Amino acid sequence: MNILVAGATGFVGSVLVNYLIKTGQKVISLSRQQTNLLPTEVEQLIGSMESLIDDAQSSRKQLKHQLQNIDVVIHLAARVHMMQEKSENPLHEFRLVNCDASLALAKMAADSGVKRFIYLSSVKVNGEMTELNKPFKPDDFVEPDDPYGLSKYEAEQGLLKLVRETNMEVVIIRPPLVYGPGVKANFAAMMKWVNKGIPLPFGAIHNKRSLVALDNLVSFIIHCIDHPKAANEIFLISDGEDVSTTELLRKVAKALDNPPRLVPVPVSWMRFVAKLLGKEQVANRLFGSLQVDSAKARELLGWKPVITMDEQLRKTAEVFLNKKASVNE
Repeated sequence: MNILVAGATGFVGSVLVNYLIKTGQKVISLSRQQTNLLPTEVEQLIGSMESLIDDAQSSRKQLKHQLQNIDVVIHLAARVHMMQEKSENPLHEFRLVNCDASLALAKMAADSGVKRFIYLSSVKVNGEMTELNKPFKPDDFVEPDDPYGLSKYEAEQGLLKLVRETNMEVVIIRPPLVYGPGVKANFAAMMKWVNKGIPLPFGAIHNKRSLVALDNLVSFIIHCIDHPKAANEIFLISDGEDVSTTELLRKVAKALDNPPRLVPVPVSWMRFVAKLLGKEQVANRLFGSLQVDSAKARELLGWKPVITMDEQLRKTAEVFLNKKASVNE
């Protein structure tokens, strides 16, 4: 098949592209700049997502030509959720990339005869928290409560409208936190703290959170490329083994071959301190539950996770430790 991947150099995209090349697919990437990080077999198109909105942009015209020969578009590119937002109008910036540009790409794909458009959305479309053991489901009423989640929801709605107006099929995937080799942001910071062996006050947290291993997410995306029952469906995807923050930290410590140093400080105390410091959102991520029900992926498509959480954490820890060792040399 001929597959265009938008966001091919990202955390998910780079692994996905390598797998597609190994299985004999022809891959065209769409990214902001030329890179030597992709396999040499990948044909690279250069252009920002924002440029797709402007008919006068040369990258848009080039992409229109390329889409004539594309079977499937896998859209991974996004303006991601930011811990320290600097924009004066974050919602506008998120909408521009995650909604407007995404729909421009989808409309071009539909007009060019692309058969299927796979959109990587986010669990944040459903919301930020769940009640314990009451996971989000794909057909739940959604309540995105930040600009990132809202922009993803609006893109989803635009894609579903496009389905009704064209012959192109759409698949929407909403993952929770994705982890794996090379993970950055909060997960990488957590690994650094655990690896240092510093006692952490997170030994008595009894929440439940769903995560998805990078290998499992890539496996599911590939599963959706040509599965007939995936057409025009929304999926929540996870490893299927929800863990508390305390359990996750213990698993990370085991993967790093370090003893877990977790002090059982009452969550109510930590929430109180977090509120005083204006860190309530951070506290919600640490102490609240966020679970997803991925039964639809298994039952409708017959998909199964290809790796366990412990196995993926070991692979993640190996890359983390090797990188740390190379920096210290």
